[in-house]
Order: sequence, then structure tokens, then C-alpha cells
Amino acid sequence: MNADKNSGKTVKVRQTASPARRHHSQRETLVGLKLNKIGRIAELRDTPQTRGMIAKVAHLVEVVEK
Repeated sequence: MNADKNSGKTVKVRQTASPARRHHSQRETLVGLKLNKIGRIAELRDTPQTRGMIAKVAHLVEVVEK
């Protein structure tokens, strides 16, 4: 069961825009993705939940290829 948490694909996400003047839920989504400053990069597990969060703030972030 713990093997699933340690193995698997990851995705790198970079914040490219400010959440200023955006809905508070988008700002909270960025914090959930471990992003809250422009230029910050987070490496996250590639799960459907993570992909959904990325899709919600797609206009503020970009997926960085490895």
C-alpha cells in the first residue's frame, strides 16, 4: 500500500501568473499545488486529482517537461 505513494509518475508545475484579482478558490488551489509565487516550481504526484487542480488554474500555471 505504501509502494503506491512512493512510486509512480510525477509532474512539474511552474506558476506563470499572479492570482491577484482572481477568485479566492483559484488562489487556494495554487496553495494546494504548493505554489503561491510567480516562478515557483513544484513537483507533484501525477494523479487525477492533481491534474484537475492544474486544469482549474491552467491560465496561471504551466506544466514543465522533465
